[in-house]
Amino acid sequence: MVLPGGLAGCAALPGGGPAPLDTYDLSAAAVEAAGPRRARTQILVAEPGALKALDGENVVVRPSAGSVEFLKGAQWADRLPRVVQARLVEALQATGRLGGVGKPGEGLAIDYQVVTEIRAFEVRMDGAPRAEVSLYVKLLNDRNGVVRAARGFTATSPLSGGGGNDAYVAALDRAFAQVARELVPWVLGAI
Repeated sequence: MVLPGGLAGCAALPGGGPAPLDTYDLSAAAVEAAGPRRARTQILVAEPGALKALDGENVVVRPSAGSVEFLKGAQWADRLPRVVQARLVEALQATGRLGGVGKPGEGLAIDYQVVTEIRAFEVRMDGAPRAEVSLYVKLLNDRNGVVRAARGFTATSPLSGGGGNDAYVAALDRAFAQVARELVPWVLGAI
């Protein structure tokens, strides 16, 4: 579920300031995960890497294949890589299959790192309007530095609901949830 955190509307604030931006968060996907519980295994989810256009609070819209714009009047609740990282941590924790899942600085004695690159997290307007999320993920054995597995995950979701900021971000949230529902079982199966 997409959570708008700001006030909607384009009215100027008293005193002539700009209208507040609609602020959005992503949902933590509920993922069914089968298999054994690994009570001693701890995983660190590193902050994802991304190109500059995706490494901020702006919601990216691509009107055509070669151009990038930002959704007017909207922003993520934090830098997009941090939002994605937090929701992946939540999704992995919610499976109950691991001894620990966290972010850097949380004091885990980690066995594996989930290293992610955000390759697309945007609304595409070329062709049928749709949201596209693409993550490339490496599972790194933290004990010896060897990449245990690597894979790309991509999902799209059509825009619905008549357009507007809420519809754009809802489509991105659905595409991200689809990616997370594939990514989490893959991580658990690869360790």
